[in-house]
Amino acid sequence: MTNRVVITGMGIWSCLGTTLDEVRDSLYTGRSGIVLSPERKSAGFRSGLCADIPRVDLKPFIPRNQRQFMPEEAQYAYMATRQALDAAGLDADYLEKNETGLIYGNDSVAEATMRALDKFREQTDTAACGSGAIFQSMNSTVTMNLACLFKLRGINLTASAACASGSHSVGLAYLLIRDGLQDCIVCGGAQEANMYGVAAFDGIQSFSVREDEPARASRPFDRDRDGLVPGGGAATIIVESYDHAVKRGAKILAEIVSWGFSGNGDHISTPNIDGPARSLELCLKNGGVNPDDIGYINAHATSTRIGDAREAQAIARVFGNRRIPVTSTKSQTGHEMWMAGASEVIYSMLMMKNGFIGANINFENPDDETSCINVLPERRETHFDMFLSNSFGFGGTNSTLIIKNI
Repeated sequence: MTNRVVITGMGIWSCLGTTLDEVRDSLYTGRSGIVLSPERKSAGFRSGLCADIPRVDLKPFIPRNQRQFMPEEAQYAYMATRQALDAAGLDADYLEKNETGLIYGNDSVAEATMRALDKFREQTDTAACGSGAIFQSMNSTVTMNLACLFKLRGINLTASAACASGSHSVGLAYLLIRDGLQDCIVCGGAQEANMYGVAAFDGIQSFSVREDEPARASRPFDRDRDGLVPGGGAATIIVESYDHAVKRGAKILAEIVSWGFSGNGDHISTPNIDGPARSLELCLKNGGVNPDDIGYINAHATSTRIGDAREAQAIARVFGNRRIPVTSTKSQTGHEMWMAGASEVIYSMLMMKNGFIGANINFENPDDETSCINVLPERRETHFDMFLSNSFGFGGTNSTLIIKNI
């Protein structure tokens, strides 16, 4: 027998807000979180566009001797996880007495690594790096910090899969709980929002240069898209077995129906159609889901010329002429990268639970390759009970989740 897998808590730290209510309202009104950063322009960035992520003050929650181990993304993840655990009714007493797992998506730690090595080079002394540097700079910094701070004693794993990292973390949690290896797992994704983490992306001209209109720069699927806008933050989702959630009296928000995944096995940065299509097909097949049952698709679409086109064609291949509503919440948030797969589950959940689909803002005209899908340029008040969320990443890693309302 396999377990049903449900979501019982969510937490977010995003350019759209730092509470679920704030984020819901931003999605509903179509508020963009994109700004122009003079700091990035003066530092030599081709594009100064970025998401505006609120900074975290951990002093009320964590002693200084523990804060020294936490880079920016771990700080975001801590705040999101506090929210999610509280929403799920998982307090310190529960976590102490029960085995709770942790799988979090994270795929780089640029600023912490850079600053430690700068100190080493300046002083020609490795001790100058500081005692917290190694823990800040490791790719697993988020999971090691969260596990220690919240006393999580189940699986402790970082999912490192480029921009599909957050989605893969949810998928892996789903599998472990479905197969009875864990009862409850904290999962999600985090992304540092400083300029150092994305300088190389700017260097290969990945970013939009529509600097005169920051809120209109990220325009997934639109004919005039000219690149993505970098974002960040953290999103945490509490996943557990249905029986476990019922036994402890938790409020169940939704059920994870299926996870699909694939690799393109092709170019390291240019996506194809076959890989994403297989991820979609496998997700539908694994969950025994009829395509007609999907009420909304949250697309990966990042506002790049080729990526958006390939995804649109993959969706059209799998769903045919069905006019399923499609949007990319990246039109409001920019590309949240390692966080995106988890945050977009939360964005979709907030829309599903509140009876609307937020607009794919800035979508004014499709092109020949994106006109094959039903992109919503305006908010739609509608009820839907099942959505599909895509996340794709460099190297051709693809992840697709299907989640239904309860």
